[in-house]
Amino acid sequence: MLLKAILLFCISLNLYAYDRIIALSPSINEIIYALGDGDKIVGNTTFCNYPEAAKSKQKVGGYFSPSLEKIISLKPDIVIMQHSSIKLSKKLNYLGIETKVVKLDRLDSITATIKDIGNILGKPKKALNILKELEHKLNQTKNIVNNKKILMVIGHNLSLEKRIFVAGQNLYFDDIINLSGNTNAFISKRIGQPILNMENIIATNPDIVILIAPFTKKKGLTKQDLIKPWLSLPINAKKTKSIYVLDKHYAGIASDRLRLFLEDFRGFLLDAKNKQLH
Repeated sequence: MLLKAILLFCISLNLYAYDRIIALSPSINEIIYALGDGDKIVGNTTFCNYPEAAKSKQKVGGYFSPSLEKIISLKPDIVIMQHSSIKLSKKLNYLGIETKVVKLDRLDSITATIKDIGNILGKPKKALNILKELEHKLNQTKNIVNNKKILMVIGHNLSLEKRIFVAGQNLYFDDIINLSGNTNAFISKRIGQPILNMENIIATNPDIVILIAPFTKKKGLTKQDLIKPWLSLPINAKKTKSIYVLDKHYAGIASDRLRLFLEDFRGFLLDAKNKQLH
């Protein structure tokens, strides 16, 4: 009995003995910090700049081009990465470095990833609290307006002639729209990133347009600069001026800060409802 207890104790120690972690995306980096273990991160990527302490971590390259040599030199206990880096995971495993590959594309995968990282770090209760807060924020977006077509556009577009990136059915933005009681203005079975032109946009005829454009000010632009092209289109959103810009740093990052995105989303829906009433 004593031997069994000692064995279980050793297993539990090994399970949570991750003191040197490399996070290979901003979302993963932020989740680890939110769980209270940011001090265990020894390396992250160039774009991992939140919270402030993350900026001073050793950089192992970009999201799509991390350096295998830099990762190895940091002697990590585990490297946590998104599914797009699966080939790198296999290389690291071959070299004896443990990895965890996660998905952060849909709401259910974001939930699963927060749970998984919470378990890896021995912080399941903390992870559960984060998920409860996200669920609360999701519930607050429900039925403010109903059956409206919402188009989420990604990027800083000053022209709508071509190459307009929008959220399709392959991202958590689509889940958020549907759970709010509305529909994605762009519907397609295409798996890849949807890219539209002006004709396509007019055909979707959205009731609400949300422009996801982080770092707008850094690019020398204003929200009005981004809204202006949309006001020339014959779409419902133009008639009610239900066109919004989300320019915060967390826009598009699937971490615990998704709660902030949901707060903004709720605000847009409330404003759109008010405009429709008048």
